[in-house]
Amino acid sequence: MHGPVAPPPVTPRTDPAKPHTLLPVLAALNAIGPAGIYLLLPALPVIVAEFGRDLSIAQMTISFYMVGIAVSQISMGSLSDRFGRRPVVLAGIGLAALASIGCIFAQTLPQLIAARFFQAVGAGCGMAIGRAIVRDLFDRNRTSSMISLVIAASTVSQMVSPLIGGLLEARFGWPSIFYFLTVVALLLMTIVAMTLPETRRVVATEKTGFSRDIRLLFTTRAYIGYLLCMVLSSQIVFAFAGGGAYIVVTHMGRSSVEYGAWFATLSIAYLAGSVSNARLARSYSLEDLIWLGLAMQLAGGLLNVLWGLLGFNDVPSWLFITQMLVMLGNGFVISNSMAGAISIRPQAAGTASGVLGFLQMSTGALSSQLGAYLGGHFQTTVPLNAYILGLSLACSAAMLFIVPRRDRNQPYGFGHG
Repeated sequence: MHGPVAPPPVTPRTDPAKPHTLLPVLAALNAIGPAGIYLLLPALPVIVAEFGRDLSIAQMTISFYMVGIAVSQISMGSLSDRFGRRPVVLAGIGLAALASIGCIFAQTLPQLIAARFFQAVGAGCGMAIGRAIVRDLFDRNRTSSMISLVIAASTVSQMVSPLIGGLLEARFGWPSIFYFLTVVALLLMTIVAMTLPETRRVVATEKTGFSRDIRLLFTTRAYIGYLLCMVLSSQIVFAFAGGGAYIVVTHMGRSSVEYGAWFATLSIAYLAGSVSNARLARSYSLEDLIWLGLAMQLAGGLLNVLWGLLGFNDVPSWLFITQMLVMLGNGFVISNSMAGAISIRPQAAGTASGVLGFLQMSTGALSSQLGAYLGGHFQTTVPLNAYILGLSLACSAAMLFIVPRRDRNQPYGFGHG
């Protein structure tokens, strides 16, 4: 494995006078991809009725969209390392706008599904490249704080997106959702063109390329450790989202409205973790904050397993209040492990971020399915909560056994700062 080396010389980059002013733009770039999922969810029953197809077929408008985001993460991030952040972002958002127009005029469900895939490939670019831009503009420890703020803003957008989608569908019909996304994409494209400078770091003495960057990243223990920590922690969110509804609605006999209200508390807890991390990152290292988050994940996971074993699984409050502690820690772990991973090789931050996003989304689909199985096939919460606890333990193992100990002022791998 490669150890710390002296950073290669880097040509000066075009920084804006106040990088913080770009945070709203970066938050919007990070949010537009996931918002495309949540905006359409309330309209799925109407789409099923209009096209006369089974719900499982209509669900492909969501699943293929997630596949498109995963593809976008690993492709757009690498392209931004080669051609620059700005042109790739503009091309990606432009593709999202064109694909949204394609969704409006889709005559069949397969056409809509195909247009949704390309919409996601375009919109997903903001997630990988947005994180890379943050790393371009800030040093390693400040990256964690800024990513937390970007994630916090994106979380808020995801919380309100189903409401916006439902209102649009009820008032104007389901195509209005894609009119809305087209306008948002074109507006964001205009704002990016006017405000976002090129931030990519250009290394003068080193060859670059996707295969080379991947090889160097995956021969660095720290990158592998941070990547595993971030991806495994993300699976907690997907697993509980997949199984929670079955537990609350089917086994606890509560309404879907009550489940939605309880699930919103988890988004609030995650938002609180992200905002708290942004404040604490000014005073503590990202490793310290990862361990703080891991401690909360483990404590919440242990308590939820305990409640299940004791039989306290017939009311949502026992499950969700403790799960809020897990999600509070999740906000710390994801932001800081992401910042650590994309700081290993800053000149390849797009590729590093893209790999993170690709693995997060692709494995998230599997965790969601497993969570649905564990939540739907057992009369107790123990199997689902044991899986979540196992994910928290795996995160801790990645940090403990893979990420090497270091001097806090010494960067890992091939990067600097």
